[in-house]
Amino acid sequence: MALELKTECERCSKALAPDGAATICTFECTFCPDCAAALDHVCPNCGGELVARPRRLVAR
Repeated sequence: MALELKTECERCSKALAPDGAATICTFECTFCPDCAAALDHVCPNCGGELVARPRRLVAR
């Protein structure tokens, strides 16, 4: 089972590339780095820790 790499931040709707920086919690709530910092790296949905999301390489 692979992670669902969401394409936008759940807080500000900023676009998130599969190979770009983003943060997730264990429920795959997804935020851009700026929003994660503003949230003190705590998910507002579940209270879990926001950590760096793995990057998926994109063919170029």
